[in-house]
Amino acid sequence: MEAGTLLVEVGALVFLLSFVARLAATLGISPIPLYVITGLALGEGGALPLITAEEFLEVGAEIGVILLLLMLGVEYAGAELVQGLRTSARVAALDFACNFGAGVAVAVAVGMSAPAALVVGGVTYASSSGVVAKLIDDLGWMGNRETPGVLALLVSEDLIMAVYLPILGVLLIGASAGRATVQLAVALTAVGTALVLAIRFGTLLSRWLFTRFTEAMLLGAFGLALLVAGAAAMIQVSAAVGAFIVGIAISGPAQELSRELLRPLRDLFAALFFTFFSLTVDPRDIPPVLLTAVVLVVVTAATKYAVVVWGAATQGLGPPARRRAGLLMLARGEFSIIIAELGIAAGLDERIGPLAVTYVLLLAVGAPLLLRLQTPPHPALSLS
Repeated sequence: MEAGTLLVEVGALVFLLSFVARLAATLGISPIPLYVITGLALGEGGALPLITAEEFLEVGAEIGVILLLLMLGVEYAGAELVQGLRTSARVAALDFACNFGAGVAVAVAVGMSAPAALVVGGVTYASSSGVVAKLIDDLGWMGNRETPGVLALLVSEDLIMAVYLPILGVLLIGASAGRATVQLAVALTAVGTALVLAIRFGTLLSRWLFTRFTEAMLLGAFGLALLVAGAAAMIQVSAAVGAFIVGIAISGPAQELSRELLRPLRDLFAALFFTFFSLTVDPRDIPPVLLTAVVLVVVTAATKYAVVVWGAATQGLGPPARRRAGLLMLARGEFSIIIAELGIAAGLDERIGPLAVTYVLLLAVGAPLLLRLQTPPHPALSLS
């Protein structure tokens, strides 16, 4: 694609998204559902298939997820994370058993093979860190009592995925058990080491990062997040986890300035992430798998909601906080698509791709709308 064409497409898309964000703010809802619908309309097979700069947007979307989780980490203290992981261990185990198991059961029921069913189980298991992070910020819920538990469960899911993905790779591509074991050990050791370093030496890192020169501060925090996220991805750990750990390490004056400087950058790339996600979907592939996707949505939304509400109850939260936590965790996103792509590459079942996309689209749109019905409009609702 010529540079001029790419710039025109990306510029037109971002300009259009500004009006989409304004509409969301006027309606008092999160812009996420409208971003998703916009991408669906503009991609191949959509009402106005205008966008072809998918490779560029894919990079922007990945940066969006990294910035979303970096900003979450900036708001979250390391000691709170450790405590949250300890208290959410039982919930995390039940979460995996119920939601992974539900996906496998539905896939087997519609005639998929065992390997394909394991892929679908992964698609239905993990909530979207990107969507949840954006919803928490849009709704002004960072200070809510249920938020630490939700974030801890998200991190637990990402850590479980660090175990699941190497195992799935062995099953799909026939890698040796020894190689998978080594890869798994490296991934878990890296995450644990990074978390300990972030908690113990975060103050030193923050002093090194902090400067009154805002340009240098922005470049330092953003560059470090990309560096750690990329290193995490290279050892089969979620890039989002890497960015989240960097955010946890940032504290003090560096924390306040990073929050101020990174917010506009995060909003820009987050909009690209949610739009790109549906941009690659051909709406014509949805009808044949729609019924199965709806069944998956109903079953796994019920299991996810029930598990999260139970976990919130064990932490002494009241009914309103339990409902908010349960609804926040319904959305699926980046992990589901990544796992589905592994199944597609292995040639397991032609239904996996459109099924995963339809499933994620329904929950990515449905979860924010359910939350909007649960809560009144927030005056600080993001405009981007």
